[in-house]
Amino acid sequence: MKKIILSLVVGLFLMGCEDFLDTEPTNLKTMENYPETQEDAEQVLTGIYAVLAMPDPLQTSFLSSELRSDNMLGGGGPTDISTKAIAQCQKWSESSFAVAWRTNYMGIFRANVFLEAIDKIKWDNDETRRHMEGEARFLRAHYYFDLSRMFGDVCLVKTSESVNIPRTPAAETYAFIAADLKKAIEELLPAEKYDAVESGRVTKWAAQALMARVFLFYTGYYQQDALPLPDGGQVTKDDVIAWLDECTDTSISGHDLVSDFRNLWPYSYVQDYKFTKENNLKWEGDGNKETVFAIKFSNKFANWDYPYQKSNQICLYLGLRGQNYLRTFPFGQGWGFGTVNPKIWEEWPDEDIRKTGSIFNVTNRDEVVLYTFGADSHVDETSYVQKKYIPINVYADGTHTVVHNYSMELYGNTVDNYMLNNTQDLVLIRFADVLLMAAELNLGNGKAQTFLDRVRARVGLPSVPATLDNIKNERRFELAFEGVRFYDLLRWHDADRVLNENQKDIVIYRSRTETVTKTITYRPETNGFLQIPLSEIELSKGVLTANPGWGSEAAYQDIY
Repeated sequence: MKKIILSLVVGLFLMGCEDFLDTEPTNLKTMENYPETQEDAEQVLTGIYAVLAMPDPLQTSFLSSELRSDNMLGGGGPTDISTKAIAQCQKWSESSFAVAWRTNYMGIFRANVFLEAIDKIKWDNDETRRHMEGEARFLRAHYYFDLSRMFGDVCLVKTSESVNIPRTPAAETYAFIAADLKKAIEELLPAEKYDAVESGRVTKWAAQALMARVFLFYTGYYQQDALPLPDGGQVTKDDVIAWLDECTDTSISGHDLVSDFRNLWPYSYVQDYKFTKENNLKWEGDGNKETVFAIKFSNKFANWDYPYQKSNQICLYLGLRGQNYLRTFPFGQGWGFGTVNPKIWEEWPDEDIRKTGSIFNVTNRDEVVLYTFGADSHVDETSYVQKKYIPINVYADGTHTVVHNYSMELYGNTVDNYMLNNTQDLVLIRFADVLLMAAELNLGNGKAQTFLDRVRARVGLPSVPATLDNIKNERRFELAFEGVRFYDLLRWHDADRVLNENQKDIVIYRSRTETVTKTITYRPETNGFLQIPLSEIELSKGVLTANPGWGSEAAYQDIY
């Protein structure tokens, strides 16, 4: 069942002077008296989760990383400068990613409040306390990891105290992340199968998978052998392998690959879609056994008065722009960002069912009846659109003359507004990714081959040797458009080569018949990290410093 993630709206952080308040407030929730009960703790924990869905989609680690990779171009309309700036490794203002910075720190602050209060809460039982502490530590680690992947060295704030500190060396921040995850895995989260836990909540298996992702990024990007811990210890490769052995054991975690890759995505719900019919597809639904960790959404009460309770806005941003949606059925409406780089289509083997399971060609009449190029001044059109995260429509009645989002039918929701009704989970960690991480970590032994073969067998592909190059290739196609590609390129130190040497003369459309070529630009002088927002540097009075490669250059100007 869909769960609505609500933001925490309480008077938590009341600040006053002694000469204004000289008595203890009895009717307000303050840092001194809240959270007090297990019910209070649930509210605060819900507030930590709520931050997952808060950022502007373009400023999420998920979508901004896809735009910066070789998977997507900027897209949108002529005035949508931000999306094209991201795709060109440039800025659109002096504080381009301020929302990403502030939102992640909001999540960290809420987690710090919860963890500081944990000993004073009146718990109903110790099992609940441990589980909720594990969730909070996972979420704090997640927010710090997103910050660190996006900005490099960030400020390590360990308490809810208001501080103005310089950026912390990456090793110290990653040690803090590793400690949170290690404690969650070894001491706090129960070893129960994923489906015994409410969909969308953190499990032990999610913590193990995130630890693997953190380990691979840190050791790869910073060229280290292990993850440091604050006490001087380490999380070693063998530690991570042992945890993934549990996570990938279906008898222990319950996680597994669904039978058909294409059944992971909501288009397979629509039985009127020719692709679904011809391939005998049936959507597995949100929260299926391949989902290790995801952000949950709902449009049950969605409206613009509550911006943090919206539906999946990434689907909206990646939806088709300005089309007749009966003629592009079942693919629905949105802003047209993130058009697919044609080079991934050209380099993707035709025999791999994930190719047409992940991308459709708008000129293919088996996919859409009629697509109009240049609609609503759409730019960066390539004729290729990703199918994983896109609004999906069904016919609203038996006449087949009106369409609406599938959530209207599936969940009985009443919000018939294309900007608010996408309910698809945003899957941050998928089981196939866990298998491929396990293959990479086990390079040099037979287990790597087993993990790689498991992913390829699901899509009917033969075994190939478990080499790093083959695993890289498998990750590219299995996980396309799922928020991991750019970070993979960074940790493998492949970003400069792939994004600069291989991404020239990309064909984009100005109309159905007029084309122009475009080149993706990756600036290695940035080290792959984003600009530290000038607004935050100024707020810190210069305690924060800028990232390399982000100087006084002018903001992005669209030349296409």
